[in-house]
Amino acid sequence: MATRAMLGVLRKHSIASRIASNYKLLSTLVLAEHEGGSITASSVSAVEAAKSLSEDNSVSILLAGSGTSLKEAAEHAASCHPSVSQVLMSDSDKLSHALAEPWARLIHLVQQKGSYSHIIAASGSFGKNILPRAAALLDVSPITDVIEISGSHQFVRPIYAGNALCTVRYTGSDPCMLTIRSTSFPVAPISDNARSDAAPIFQVDLSTFDEDARGKSRYVKQSSQNTERPDLGNARVVVTGGRGLKSAENFKMIEKLAEKLGAAVGATRAAVDAGFVPNDLQVGQTGKIVAPELYIAFGVSGAIQHLAGIRDSKVIVAVNKDADAPIFQVADYGLVGDLFEVIPELIQKLPEKK
Repeated sequence: MATRAMLGVLRKHSIASRIASNYKLLSTLVLAEHEGGSITASSVSAVEAAKSLSEDNSVSILLAGSGTSLKEAAEHAASCHPSVSQVLMSDSDKLSHALAEPWARLIHLVQQKGSYSHIIAASGSFGKNILPRAAALLDVSPITDVIEISGSHQFVRPIYAGNALCTVRYTGSDPCMLTIRSTSFPVAPISDNARSDAAPIFQVDLSTFDEDARGKSRYVKQSSQNTERPDLGNARVVVTGGRGLKSAENFKMIEKLAEKLGAAVGATRAAVDAGFVPNDLQVGQTGKIVAPELYIAFGVSGAIQHLAGIRDSKVIVAVNKDADAPIFQVADYGLVGDLFEVIPELIQKLPEKK
């Protein structure tokens, strides 16, 4: 009888332990990128993704850098989303540029103090650069390009250039580290009341941060185009040119049309490799993933790697003189014609952007 009673107690304890582990409170650290005193839209999408993990999830935003722009970005982050519980600010000259080595050491330090269950970053150049190195320091395997969160440890990500979806269940130790596609986690407009309830901002203690550790990369310079066009990753309208434009001079037609439409400019890998435009305009599997309301492609054949970056677009319009181009298989509207005749006619007939 005593043995049976003891077994019953052990079973109850085992069941209680499993229930407790299933309902463990989650805490998520979002790695945020900031520019010009504000965190980027993709970082806000990472917060939105963190909210999808659990209703009781405590979300912290980690920012790093130096100077007034960091402080302004922290203030913006504190009110960027109602799910944000706190903002952690790491102010150091060694963190002024988003290099993988110092950022990975910073994440390791913050994780040791905070013991977060999840660490999330947007799947852009910032997150892809930093998160894998931080995961190696923390001895965990990251899950990349998540487009859907089915549970606290179950995720959906595309494979085979987006032709198939894979459901992944994370069974490793904490933290569970993710990069998410920002286009899959759109952020709803924030009410004025939510903006007024700003989260507290705390300074990260960097007294034990090994700033002087020799890294294998160094910051050289940052080149950016001075343009009033919207950001490619978040634009409502994107106009993309491919190899069919034949030269950098001809690609200016795409830029002129984009100005008329108030659109962002994109390019295929072939156009970038040919030197028509810089590589930060590349759209596709190895470039930027976009999901605009309107995507217009001129002279784009429709390689599978390019299609992987535009699948979430609401409406796709393709113009190509080759009627058999693969781009027409995914386009909502297609025009078989010479882009050197179509683009000038569009520019002429479209009104100037107000």
